[in-house]
This record gives sequence, structure tokens and C-alpha cells, in this order.
Amino acid sequence: MSGGVEWAVHCCVVLSEAEGPVPAQRLAEFHGISRTYLAKHLQALSRAGIVSSTEGRVGGYVLTRPADQVSVLDIVLAVDGREQAFRCTEIRQNGPLPASQEVCRQPCGVARVMYAAEQAWRSSLKDVTVADLAASVSVDVGAGTFPALRGWLAGEG
Repeated sequence: MSGGVEWAVHCCVVLSEAEGPVPAQRLAEFHGISRTYLAKHLQALSRAGIVSSTEGRVGGYVLTRPADQVSVLDIVLAVDGREQAFRCTEIRQNGPLPASQEVCRQPCGVARVMYAAEQAWRSSLKDVTVADLAASVSVDVGAGTFPALRGWLAGEG
């Protein structure tokens, strides 16, 4: 999984608590990350319909739907793509004792366990929303975090 996934998820949590559009520069500054690299991931989120951008003096990014309707899996797929993490290359057919094509019609134990793990991973990420993560921030960091964030985004900090 790319580092951009972490950045995108954090940005979506911030956007879920923002009172209006947030410029990419402000998101990058808040997280201490590269604006150029972040912009690439914000564009991926935009192409996936998770965020939209507005231009102008008060422009920036906003979530396109409520935070409880955006799963972590939605963000991961937007940033890293929909390809499966594990790709079976049928290594069993290589080497001095290759398996027959007949045997290789069914996935081997390695492939089965990897496919099952990926399914569990995707299912787990699908069950967690941006709203869930925002709620955990209040517990993990403190209830004053989002009011302070909103003030900072408004230029008060």
C-alpha cells in the first residue's frame, strides 16, 4: 500500500470536519507533507468521486458525500487502484518438476490463503468509514481537536 493512502485518509478525515472547502496547500501544510504529491492523491480522490474541488479565493476540496458513506476501502481503491494485491503467477509450472496445467486449473494453497486474506482485508476496510475515523480522533487525541482544527483552517492559528 502506498504512503499516499495514509495521506488521503487523513485528508478525508479533515475534510469531514471542515466547515467549507479546504485548499490543497492548507491540507498539505496541516499534515506537513508535500503539496505537489498530495495534489496527485486529491486528484485520484476527485476522479473516484470522493472529493470535489472548487476554484477561486474560497476554493478547495470537500467530500462529495457524508463521511459515514465514505469507506476506507473507497479511499484505498481510489489512490492505489482496484488491482488485487496478490497476483498468482503459477510458479508451480516452473522448475525441474513443473505441475501440469490440469493441476493448475485450481488455485494452490498459497493462492487460496492470499485471496482469502485480501478478501478479509478489503472487507475490514469497507466496514470503517471516514466518520468512524473522525470519531476515533476525538477519543484518541481529545474532544478539542476538531474545534482547534476548524480554527486553524479558518486562519486563526
